Amino acid sequence: MRQKVLIIDDSQVIHRVIRARIEDLNVETLDAFTGRDGIAAARRQQPDLILLDVDPGDESGFDICIELKQDPATVHIPVIFISGAEDSFDKVKAFEIGAVDFVIKPFDPAELKARVRAALRTKALMDMLTTQAQLDGLTGLHNRGYFDKRLAQELSAGRRYGRSVGLLLIDVDHFKSINDSFGHPTGDEVLRKLADLLRCVMRESDIACRYGGEEMAIILAESSPGEAYHAALRLLEEIRRCEALLTMLGREVTVSIGVACAKPEKKVSADTLLREADRALYKAKAAGRNRVATAFDANMTAA
Repeated sequence: MRQKVLIIDDSQVIHRVIRARIEDLNVETLDAFTGRDGIAAARRQQPDLILLDVDPGDESGFDICIELKQDPATVHIPVIFISGAEDSFDKVKAFEIGAVDFVIKPFDPAELKARVRAALRTKALMDMLTTQAQLDGLTGLHNRGYFDKRLAQELSAGRRYGRSVGLLLIDVDHFKSINDSFGHPTGDEVLRKLADLLRCVMRESDIACRYGGEEMAIILAESSPGEAYHAALRLLEEIRRCEALLTMLGREVTVSIGVACAKPEKKVSADTLLREADRALYKAKAAGRNRVATAFDANMTAA
């Protein structure tokens, strides 16, 4: 997948010049002609690098950079400032607020390309290291630390943009008996197969994690209570029908799923949403396992 570079500048000429200078780096360029549009594009497109004019027209580029660095959704995106004036005060301020570089217009073609290439290489390396640190070694799903961070981020974004956030907690039924009867290596393989299944059936925007032990969790971005409930039902049915699990154990592997949902008009914390999903999971287990239970009235939700 090609890396993406977002250009935030009010001059169409500058956009054309930058694209011409970096076109052989095999990157996808994105255009924003105001600071507000640039911030929205950064949140939506998640570019690998932002080239930001010190004065993009509608507001200070420094203020835009500060806002980007204060937002959990964009804080990780490197910013290179571009300016028509070589002012040492501007350079110092740019680095103090989190920029990785500062380039002067008119651009030296080789210098601009080298600076962009260096920033993109560093970003790719950091992404690789971050990804490795955030993955569970057994299942390949995101780990608990990543789950905690992303749940807080999604709830914050949900409140800001008026979106509901769903949460599924999934627990393998009678997992101890699987380990006792078939051995821990087989139990581990069951967890790996379930993780593979989760990756196959969930949406691209969903975030699957190993929550702990035999528990997994899925954060459902932009999901109403009804959508979260029906996603859990679909997942339950897919697990029941999983041939790989049936073949491995010679019997059905089932799960219990607890569903909770945070609506944007209610300031629900990550801890509160987790407690609600955990209570729903307990309800599913108490009712006989191999089922979905919700922290809300499923009959009152819209699919």
